[in-house]
Amino acid sequence: MEMDTVKRFDRIVALLIQLQSKRVVKAQELADRFQVSLRTIYRDVRSLEAAGVPIVGEAGVGYSIMESYRLPPVMFSREEVDSFVAAEKLMQRFTDKSLGGHYESAMFKLKSVLRRHEKDRLAALESQVAISPAQEMFNKNTPNALEILFESIAEKKQVQLYYESIRADAPSEREIEPVGVFNQNNFWYVMGYCHLRRAYRQFRADRIHRIALTGRNFSREHPSLEALRQKGAAPDRIPVKIVVNQPVAKFLQGSRKNHGFVAERSLENGTVEMTFMSEDLNDHFARWYLTFGDHAQILEPESLKHRLLELLEKNKAQLNK
Repeated sequence: MEMDTVKRFDRIVALLIQLQSKRVVKAQELADRFQVSLRTIYRDVRSLEAAGVPIVGEAGVGYSIMESYRLPPVMFSREEVDSFVAAEKLMQRFTDKSLGGHYESAMFKLKSVLRRHEKDRLAALESQVAISPAQEMFNKNTPNALEILFESIAEKKQVQLYYESIRADAPSEREIEPVGVFNQNNFWYVMGYCHLRRAYRQFRADRIHRIALTGRNFSREHPSLEALRQKGAAPDRIPVKIVVNQPVAKFLQGSRKNHGFVAERSLENGTVEMTFMSEDLNDHFARWYLTFGDHAQILEPESLKHRLLELLEKNKAQLNK
């Protein structure tokens, strides 16, 4: 019985923290997180109200806490402190410089409330954890791309992009209404309504040469990011078919998804035919293919063969200097 009391106390404290993390929290969201019934959540909320926490509940909407109420400093578990190290390293390497700087500032504030032994533990781990992304995820000319996109989504303001698509010789101007951002295959993308194409499109962050927030409000209500991704709003992709031998096919299993892998089938001669839908055929896919090309054959498209010959000639010229 005593153990049940301790578990309930821990849950109520965690529930209070979650209520303060968002403006409105639904009872079902709390029930799902703590894996308890709605009746249990209602009882826990009444306990918080009895303890003096000013909770406002509205049927069909959710719970919220009065704006002026704040928790005292939070105590962190050892595992939570360890998670800060991974989070900080990821923010430094996988977000743009602007957001990374803001997160660093937030971390200083967070570290200031840690106990001494927690600070020592954090310091011991920080220098022993390193994360290196496989490629540049942002254009050097747009070091604050994610920050602007976040503001656009939150404030429902349009943004202006100078964007270089895979088939264009130069960046073109676009005005979009961002719906959401996501990371896929080690790249950041923004999904948004493009006024030029009059349709939903996704744009890769490293191809954004310039970005600026405009004063214009969104022109429409948009579906959720999840709904658009399920619907398949995606950039133009180019089908690629290659044949590789069995050992190479196994070697490629760890990286093929990053290059648009769709399917494979075994052939009678012991080789494997692989199908891809490539978003960046002339650079990203072509350079990856060079790493195993002496054990493979290109079935289509012909343009990939021409691009590979260009790269090989360029390499040959460099070696002969």
